[in-house]
Amino acid sequence: MIIGADGWLDQVRRVDSPNFDARPPGSAVELIVIHNISLPPGSYGNGHIEQLFTNKLDFSADPFFAQIVGARVSAHLLIDRDGTTTQFVSFTQRAWHAGTSVFDGRTHCNDFSIGIELEGTDFEPFADAQYRSLNFVIDALIAAYPIKAMLGHADIAPDRKTDPGPYFDWRRVRIPSSVSFPSA
Repeated sequence: MIIGADGWLDQVRRVDSPNFDARPPGSAVELIVIHNISLPPGSYGNGHIEQLFTNKLDFSADPFFAQIVGARVSAHLLIDRDGTTTQFVSFTQRAWHAGTSVFDGRTHCNDFSIGIELEGTDFEPFADAQYRSLNFVIDALIAAYPIKAMLGHADIAPDRKTDPGPYFDWRRVRIPSSVSFPSA
């Protein structure tokens, strides 16, 4: 995988999300944030995540969606259960995935991070294909950006988030020694 000068990965599906804005001037991409998502929780392969990230979700389609009405969120990438990777926002832009967050004393992690959503929950293991795709993506990101750390959403927002959850196996992720990560 190669990341173009425009911040888009080749060899992945591209679906443009309107939920992004410019990174602040001088904000280098230094952090990868791993998330999990399923809509409704525990339901996979139904297109609801893509619909959410593109503001096309029918909030009346499931009772759970009443909890997220009006949400305007995105991530740079989504990796489905079968390993299919979709990019929603250029890495040169700020996706809206981390919310209120802190890393290394710095707030507003969206400013300097890349958000990767894995289709899943806190309650079951992730698929082998997801780890394979995630490792290819990480290799490309580390080659293109000065990544200092890779953390879970829970690591940067511990009072309100739990993802990627206890079933995410950090040992299955190729992380160079120069990049810090949770000692799970």
